[in-house]
Amino acid sequence: MDKELNQALFAHLLMSLAQSALMGMGKIVHPAVGKAEVDLEAAQQAIDLLEMLQERTKGNLAPEEERGLAQTLSMLQMNFVETARAQPAGPEGATPTPATEPLVTGDTDQPKDEGDEKVRFRKSYG
Repeated sequence: MDKELNQALFAHLLMSLAQSALMGMGKIVHPAVGKAEVDLEAAQQAIDLLEMLQERTKGNLAPEEERGLAQTLSMLQMNFVETARAQPAGPEGATPTPATEPLVTGDTDQPKDEGDEKVRFRKSYG
């Protein structure tokens, strides 16, 4: 593939993940349901994917691609914090518990959280 096509595909990937995160934050209308709905877990997953992409591509992107990725991540993280703080407390509007690393590690099937549910990971951007 040529360089211009790769750059266009990379930009499209960034926009697609950013759109998914913004949809999860209720900032844009979800096309399947025709309204904006908040799903912080979905938003967080899209942001986490962008963070992973930034880490895995470090040193391999053009300067404008690095800037675009960093700016997109920063904007999404700030919006995530704003949205999470605006959510009401309780089961329906619960926000993720702040953590910076996986709550479940190793090969165990046992959850390491107070509840009986298995926890994949939680991360805070604030």
